[in-house]
Amino acid sequence: MRSETLQKARDFENQYGPHIPDEERPAFHVTPTIGWMNDPNGFSFYNGECHLFYQYHPYSDEWGPMHWGHLKSKDFIRWERLPAALAPDTDYDGSGCFSGGAVELPDGRQLLMYTGVRRERNADGFFQDVQTQCIAVGDGLDYEKYEGNPVLDAKDLPEGGSAVDFRDPKIWREEDGTYYAVIGNRASDSSGMILLYRSGDAVNWEFVRVLDASGNQYGKMWECPDFFPLDGSQVLLTSPQEMVTVGLEFHAGHGTLCLIGDYDPQGKGFVRKQVQAIDYGLDFYAPQTLLAPDGRRIMIGWMQNWNTIGAKPDYCRWFGQMSVPRELSIRDGRLFQMPVRELEKYRRQRISHRNILVCGEVNLPGICGRLVDMTVTIRPAGHDFYRWFRIHVAKDGEHDTIIRYRPDQGTLKLDRTRSGLPYDIVHTRSFLVRPLANGELKLRIILDRFSVEVFVNDGEEAASAVIYTRKEAEAISFEAGGTALMDVEKYELVFE
Repeated sequence: MRSETLQKARDFENQYGPHIPDEERPAFHVTPTIGWMNDPNGFSFYNGECHLFYQYHPYSDEWGPMHWGHLKSKDFIRWERLPAALAPDTDYDGSGCFSGGAVELPDGRQLLMYTGVRRERNADGFFQDVQTQCIAVGDGLDYEKYEGNPVLDAKDLPEGGSAVDFRDPKIWREEDGTYYAVIGNRASDSSGMILLYRSGDAVNWEFVRVLDASGNQYGKMWECPDFFPLDGSQVLLTSPQEMVTVGLEFHAGHGTLCLIGDYDPQGKGFVRKQVQAIDYGLDFYAPQTLLAPDGRRIMIGWMQNWNTIGAKPDYCRWFGQMSVPRELSIRDGRLFQMPVRELEKYRRQRISHRNILVCGEVNLPGICGRLVDMTVTIRPAGHDFYRWFRIHVAKDGEHDTIIRYRPDQGTLKLDRTRSGLPYDIVHTRSFLVRPLANGELKLRIILDRFSVEVFVNDGEEAASAVIYTRKEAEAISFEAGGTALMDVEKYELVFE
């Protein structure tokens, strides 16, 4: 039976959501029906369609008691809005239905596994949020919470585990019918660890092992884990809190972490071999993946930064958006990611320029726009390297978003200082890149009304940033300190 709390949320979004004009939203990046959005949840296939749930507070553009919003898509790009799926309406989740996953059951129903939060006083008299794992089962539209919730609580934690930081289950089903879930937790050393559980029916769970732990090396609490095989390796994704800066690989604050290694379920478990950031930009957190029916591993993330959530327009009827979904692969021991190939069917009006000599600033015929899929390849003009190369997008006389490459340092810098965010927040980020043969650097740039995403050398690195530059700022230009050669291939993205 649908609760009064859930029905209220559905009535609210149905009443006010349709009044937000399409031009006030991104053209192809997911936004909430109305109000606040953060982590992607339940990213999965069900009845042949991709379903995406998300952390949701419909009643304001700020974080509040968490609901689950809901969308579905046939191609990862165009999304149909569905009514809110979960609301905080029981004693075990009255303070929020936090993040989780989804899986299709053998009987044709869909199961959601999420973190239920209840607030209680601790021994010192202070309020704390106790987190447990809960399930709900439904038909892709309506979901009924299990009467025996929670299915995992403090008694199911390993020694030293935290009942206060125990959240974000990512569930999947193996071919033998066994269900597994990875869940974030805080260890006795006050830093994060990822726990693995299994079940024969998705209701009765047992603890298996600690998959990996921070040991205070990569931040504190590890949130929003994901765990999957990819191209002969095993990948563990998580989003650490309270990261400290490590060179240009990891920035301070809320970060993203990709651990690549081997997995022996009967032996040592997960053994990490490679550690890297997932996204090197300013806005990316809490990614979640699915396995598509055609075998692709596809990831989507919250394109926002917890430390900059106050930097939004004064009148904002929605806040928060998702990245473009990305196809993942492992090459040379690194995680690669590129926009899903389905984006290409929305390309129109190809414009190509080759072997353009750039010395100073260059503007090219037809290279402009805010809904753009553009690839720029930069290379030396002769034996002398240029000192720097800049790509300016979303530009007018007042605004400018800059992508700058320094070949002597091997760094790419994303700069949104003049991108319509008049707040004292982090506006620049640099990271290391490796040129291809002959000193080439290849950048694929995806522009939407409120974001820029950069993919380096066919996905070896990715960098995302939110921008609020007015939509009329459509100029794109190129600039070199010294002389460089450049190829440009640009498509307009059209969504009708």
